[in-house]
Amino acid sequence: MTAAPAPHPRGGLYFEDFEIGRLYEHRLTRTVTQMDNMLFSNMTLNPQPLHIDAHFCATETEWGRPLMNSLFTLGLMIGISVTDLTVGTTIANLGMTEVRFPSPLFENDTVHCTTEIIGKRESKSRPDAGIVEFLHKTYQQDGKLVAECKRQAFMKRRPKA
Repeated sequence: MTAAPAPHPRGGLYFEDFEIGRLYEHRLTRTVTQMDNMLFSNMTLNPQPLHIDAHFCATETEWGRPLMNSLFTLGLMIGISVTDLTVGTTIANLGMTEVRFPSPLFENDTVHCTTEIIGKRESKSRPDAGIVEFLHKTYQQDGKLVAECKRQAFMKRRPKA
């Protein structure tokens, strides 16, 4: 019986380690806060009252309270996957497609995420790399899907021994 190949010293998986169809349930979870929403919206110069004005949301929206900034949610979803999958082995993100936010996320919701490997191919231009396609999904504490996207990443291949 041979041992599984070792991950990168930082813990990420190499291109060869990804199996199409495999689903990862990420162990990190996160309760999102009003401070997350305020800081992210302010750091990105987004003055949308839908995220930062509780009175506006209570009086002028169907939600009655601020929604978490969707780009924060997108970044958190991908960030949660890094420790389990790509830390130290990503060369670059190539793109994100089919980004959706089917249900709202609010402060004090707790998220958990999954990633499915939906595709991979060797790089045509670099023998030391390949492209992996991920399907990331984020759920709030009641199991409701709040975000998903497909992401293509340029990944390191395992170094030759």
